[in-house]
Amino acid sequence: MDSAALNLFLTLIFLSGVYAGINERAILNDIFYNRGYNSMERPVADEKNALNVSFGVTLQQIIQVEEKSQCIITNIWVNMLWHDSNLGWNATKYGGVSEVRLPANKIWKPDILMYNSADESFDGTYHTNIVVYSDGTCFWLPPGMFKSTCNIDITWFPFDDQFCQLKFGSWTYDGLNINMWPTNGKGGDLQSFIKNGEWDLIGMPVKKNTVFYDCCPDNPYYDLTYTIHIRRRHLYYICNLVVPSIILSGLALLVFILPPDAGEKIGLGITIMLSLCMLLMIASDSLPKSSDAIPLLGKDQNSLKPCD
Repeated sequence: MDSAALNLFLTLIFLSGVYAGINERAILNDIFYNRGYNSMERPVADEKNALNVSFGVTLQQIIQVEEKSQCIITNIWVNMLWHDSNLGWNATKYGGVSEVRLPANKIWKPDILMYNSADESFDGTYHTNIVVYSDGTCFWLPPGMFKSTCNIDITWFPFDDQFCQLKFGSWTYDGLNINMWPTNGKGGDLQSFIKNGEWDLIGMPVKKNTVFYDCCPDNPYYDLTYTIHIRRRHLYYICNLVVPSIILSGLALLVFILPPDAGEKIGLGITIMLSLCMLLMIASDSLPKSSDAIPLLGKDQNSLKPCD
C-alpha cells in the first residue's frame, strides 16, 4: 500500500470515528438538555403502573465461609434489566447508533440491595456504566464482593451441608412501584463458577417472596432469595483426622490384648496417649470455632481423650 492510499485509509477511519462521536453527542444532548431528563423520576409512562425489573446473579467464586462470624463472602455479578420510558431515540436519525453507555449516577436505576448484607459499606457492588438501547431498555451489570449473613450449622462437620441465603429487593419501592422477577427461574448462573478448595457447590435456586410489613400492611414488598447450597469437601479431614483417629483407637485396644507381664505394654500405652494428645491439638485447630453446636468429629475426639 502506497503512502497516498494509506493516508486515505487513515482519513476515512478518523472521519468515521468523528461521525459516530457526533451522533452519540447529539443523543446525549437530546436526552439531558432538550428533554430535561430527571434521574430522580421513576421511568414509567403512568405512575399507577409498576416498573418491571428483571434481576439475576452470576456466582463467580466463593471466597470464604466464616463459621465463627456466621458469614459467607462471595464474588457475584449482578444483572438488572428494565425499560426507561424517558430514554430512547430513533437510531436511523442518529447514524444508526443503537446504544450508549452512561454512568450509573446520571440516570434512574432501581435501588435493589442485599437485605442480609454484613459488609461495612452494605452495598458491595462496583457501579459500572449502564448500557442504554435506543428502545429505552437499560442493562446494568455491576460486579461486587458480597459479605452476607449465613446461619451455619456445624453439627455434622466435616460431613455437613450449608444453605446460605442472599436476599435481594428494593430498599424503598414496594411491589406497586417495582415488580421484580428472576432472569432465570432456575436460579443463579453458575457457568463461570470457580471451584473452591474446601466447598463443593451443589446449586443456587431462587425463590420470589411477597412480604407485608407492619408499617404498610396494604403494600406488598417483593424480594428474590437465592440459596447457595454448598457441601464441605471432607477428603482433607478424613486423611488428617478421621483415619489417624481410627488407627490410634485400634492401637489403644492392643494395650488390653498384650499380657500383663509384657514389658512393652506400658511403653505402648504412653506412646498412644501422647499420639492422641498431639492429634487432639491438631483437631482443635481444624474444628470450626463455634459454640452453637458440637461437631460430629469433635464428639469423636472427645471420646478418645486420655489427657484430661
